[in-house]
Amino acid sequence: MTLEEKVIYTLNKIRPYIQGDGGDVAFDRIDDDGVVYVNLLGACVGCGLADVTVKMGIEAILMDEIPEVTEVRVVE
Repeated sequence: MTLEEKVIYTLNKIRPYIQGDGGDVAFDRIDDDGVVYVNLLGACVGCGLADVTVKMGIEAILMDEIPEVTEVRVVE
């Protein structure tokens, strides 16, 4: 499995929890430094807690499951 496939697989495990609150997350890309770029969708757009969801949720899980991931950033 490629690094991109690992990230997408892990995001797909997280998505149902985000979708449960009316939002969603979509993979955009991963760069050579291990930074994952995602798009926030639905209720996540403009949500005051989106930063917490990204850092404390998405980033923490991706970094825990995939050592090559160094950070998660939202595509603006």
